Amino acid sequence: MWNKIKAFFNNDIGIDLGTANTLVYARERGIVLREPSVVAIQEGTKRVLAVGEDAKRMLGRTPGNIIAVRPMKQGVIADPDITQKMLEKCISKVNSHSHKLRKPRAVIAVPGDISQVEKTAVKEAALHAGARQVFMIEEPMAAAIGVGLPVSEPAGSMIVDIGGGTTDVAIISLSGIVYSRSVRVGGDEMDSAIMNHMRTRYNLLIGERTAEDIKIKIGSAYKLEQELALEVKGRDLVRGRPVTLEVSSQEIREEALNDVVQKIVDTVDIVLNNAPAELSADLVDRGMTLAGGGALLTGIDRRISEATQLPVFVADDPLSAVAEGAGRVLDELEWLSRASVPG
Repeated sequence: MWNKIKAFFNNDIGIDLGTANTLVYARERGIVLREPSVVAIQEGTKRVLAVGEDAKRMLGRTPGNIIAVRPMKQGVIADPDITQKMLEKCISKVNSHSHKLRKPRAVIAVPGDISQVEKTAVKEAALHAGARQVFMIEEPMAAAIGVGLPVSEPAGSMIVDIGGGTTDVAIISLSGIVYSRSVRVGGDEMDSAIMNHMRTRYNLLIGERTAEDIKIKIGSAYKLEQELALEVKGRDLVRGRPVTLEVSSQEIREEALNDVVQKIVDTVDIVLNNAPAELSADLVDRGMTLAGGGALLTGIDRRISEATQLPVFVADDPLSAVAEGAGRVLDELEWLSRASVPG
């Protein structure tokens, strides 16, 4: 009986409301939902037909009266109404019937450079979706907590969170962000770069899902010991018919992804150049940790390490880091009230 009563009051959640994926951490249960940030709606009525993986499968394949949309762009809300509906579905999925009698408190991770207007949009969407109280925490802080960095110690810890729409880089000490930089570059821009490359070089039109598949299977940020090749299917823009061609990992790395990866490296350099001397000394030994889906790009740790001459580590579960961190601070309400971003 006590466990049931305890569960009733412990329905608080942490949310990583990402451009590419939305993850929800339930208190005492861990991550309970991991879905693409995609919503399929009926045109005109805006009735939600599918959310998450079911909606993602519809991208580029829907009939005229159904639209598959991504309501998050570059880490912030692009369509408040659809984002609210997506959050409603997410909160409904993770809350049992008994939990629905009591609205949850929600901790939501947001990009480091989010504006006041964007903060308000996030807060309002969550409140209308069913949260009774909303806290916001900066993504790099959430990621650092999620990967287990000692953020409360009087020493420098560095996190590089490469998400779908943004990359947040921060140096943290004594539970605060000493210096950070956010750039609206991430996995989505990598996909767009691959799409543009295929169109420019081969007159081949491919969709977002195909570009993401190329990135995952042969994309890299550093020279591979053995280069890979992949057959790509798309539509020839000149002849207007489906075709198949082969691309190499070297080509994708050097001609499609290089500029995007370099923007991330440059952002890391800017943060390092602005770090206090004592914390810089800490980073010589501690290095930095990569989180977010972009950390899974093959060789990006070696690329950053070579550029900075510092140790670079990829988190054990980089995709879950922000949601894990947002969820863990639910147990530290006093700390959360100090660290949360005003809404």
